[in-house]
Amino acid sequence: MTAMLLASLDQMIVSTALPTIVGELDGVRHMAWVTTAYILAATIGMPVYGRLGDLVGRKSLFLGGIGVFIVGSAVAGAAQSMTVLIIGRAVQGLGGGGLMITSQAIVADLVPPRQRARYMAPIGAVFGLAAVVGPLLGGWFTDHADWRWAFWINLPLGVITLAVCAFTLRLPHRAKKPVIDYPGITLMAAAVTCTVLFASWGGTEYPWSDPVILGLAAGAVVAWAAFFLVEARVPEPVIPPRIFRSRIFNMATLIGMIVTGVGMFAVVGYMPTYLQMVYGKSATESGLLLLPMVVGIMLTAVFSGTVISRTGHYRMWPILGTAVVALTSLLMSTLEPDTSIYVVCCYFLLLGAGLGTMMQTLVLAVQNDFPASDVGTATSTNNFFREIGATLGTAAVGAVFAHRLTDQIAERVPADAVKAVGSTDSLTPAGVHALPAKLEEAVVLSYQHALTPVFRYLVPLFALALVLAFLLPEKRLADKHTAPEEETAPPPMAMEGT
Repeated sequence: MTAMLLASLDQMIVSTALPTIVGELDGVRHMAWVTTAYILAATIGMPVYGRLGDLVGRKSLFLGGIGVFIVGSAVAGAAQSMTVLIIGRAVQGLGGGGLMITSQAIVADLVPPRQRARYMAPIGAVFGLAAVVGPLLGGWFTDHADWRWAFWINLPLGVITLAVCAFTLRLPHRAKKPVIDYPGITLMAAAVTCTVLFASWGGTEYPWSDPVILGLAAGAVVAWAAFFLVEARVPEPVIPPRIFRSRIFNMATLIGMIVTGVGMFAVVGYMPTYLQMVYGKSATESGLLLLPMVVGIMLTAVFSGTVISRTGHYRMWPILGTAVVALTSLLMSTLEPDTSIYVVCCYFLLLGAGLGTMMQTLVLAVQNDFPASDVGTATSTNNFFREIGATLGTAAVGAVFAHRLTDQIAERVPADAVKAVGSTDSLTPAGVHALPAKLEEAVVLSYQHALTPVFRYLVPLFALALVLAFLLPEKRLADKHTAPEEETAPPPMAMEGT
């Protein structure tokens, strides 16, 4: 859980600290890369860690991932230039992607499927906690200490995690000698890079019609096509095509891409600014107001995990969770400037409750459908495509929102006052609240009417995910843990102690 917290926290922790960081390091032009470098490296690393873990065992990879993450954190924290900071973030991502995947696969190595839900639930809750607490913590470090502590905090936690795992963690050993899929890894890296940059830069760094964005889109299509062609021909593919023969894997991955990818990140990405714009909350207060979502995730994740372990059945939880997320999205589309803040917090709690029932349940369903020799590959591929879905979904939501905000301001702000408001790309809560009263009201209404309908637009997408949840097959969870012949199971005492 500590390893998962380290890796997932650093996806979001720099978001609130970025203005201070780029100001100190004089790197406004490269600001986006501070986040993009981490996401790119982590996403590319996920399938590699998953596949290698199945082939050679997970303990050395897990310890290596922690070590790489610690080194990246030290480099980023000590950076005196944007170049060094971005390099440090990329190294962090290479370690972080492994921690997110390997921690879940380790649970699968040690715990039978039926009991696994009780262990996977808190790991999923940690991921939700990190998504909310990350920006809050980054802002606090920046305001009350130094932004570098957003990276240095990883050092003591990482060293403790490394020491505990090195001396106490006992895992099955694999006898296989790995054959590295270098062509597949290279093509996958190219495909992910083009996809993430297309989603991150489109509509922000460059217009959607810019040759750079069109070139990235074309590059992504070509690289993905070449990647899957190569994977069908190499002896040990990083993402084996047989993974996609599983209906459970396909359904669970699509549901995860839509609901936990788009649903959670749309709220985490845009609602804090909405709370600052419409309700006049500070950055810290807006982060704290998202905590009900974390509470909802934790409560329902633990409860559903306990029930799944007792019954051996999981199918009802993705159905229930998707329905709750769809309902919450519809409710959030009705928000008005005079809606009570308590009502907004109740919606956050409801959204978290929906996400908590399904985030790790979908991973559990995928793991349960594969033999122990493929469980890391299946886990990493599921998370890999969920990450891609979150990236594309967030970009799509952002593009729709930005287009609506431009139209709303043009409609509500008088032509002679547009210059005073400035570009929609540079709108900040502080700047808006410093405007004259009538102009401030017009901009706040523009922001509110631009964002809330976007949640209504997501409802049909969540309805599609609900249909997929009903189509998700259920394979009863096994009561016993079985390992392939080439693996040596850990001694009962070590297993129990771990």
